Amino acid sequence: MSSLIYLVRHGETEWNRQQRIQGSTDIPLNETGRAQARATGQLLAEFEPSVIFTSPLSRASETASIMSRLLALPTPIGVPGLVERNYGAAEGLDYREVEDRFPDRTLVPGQESKRDLVTRSLLAVLGIARKHDGAPIVVVAHGGVIRAILGEIDPDGSHGRINNGSAHSVRYSDDRLSLITFDLSAAAATNIPA
Repeated sequence: MSSLIYLVRHGETEWNRQQRIQGSTDIPLNETGRAQARATGQLLAEFEPSVIFTSPLSRASETASIMSRLLALPTPIGVPGLVERNYGAAEGLDYREVEDRFPDRTLVPGQESKRDLVTRSLLAVLGIARKHDGAPIVVVAHGGVIRAILGEIDPDGSHGRINNGSAHSVRYSDDRLSLITFDLSAAAATNIPA
């Protein structure tokens, strides 16, 4: 079995604009985020994806819905394992406030561990891939989820910022995931093959 998976970060929210930690807090897209979802859908159209899976949080599910309409695909399928990392008491704070209140970020009360995030995120994407051999798949998730997956499957890679609306191509083969292209938009701008 082999397939291509496009990991997409949801579009921008007001909390993204304000540099606030969202985590599991359900914050909707803003107009910029909706435009990013449309642009990412147009970018992925050439790859002819067959189905979209999404985190159930509204910023991801709305991104997925915008893309599915643009690509004339069925309603996106929600996958609980794709939700963003729970940042506990840091949610709603901006990055400076987090540093002030929790100088040692491993001690944030209620925060999900990185290992738990990696395990559940990877299991969710592998579960999707195992059931959908062949046509490309889109998975709309969150920056923390995508970073956790990429860090696990490409530990020596130099991954930059995971921008809102960015798409990253991954191959599923022999029950493993491997990174093909980090940030397709940036790759297209520099003529790197996807």
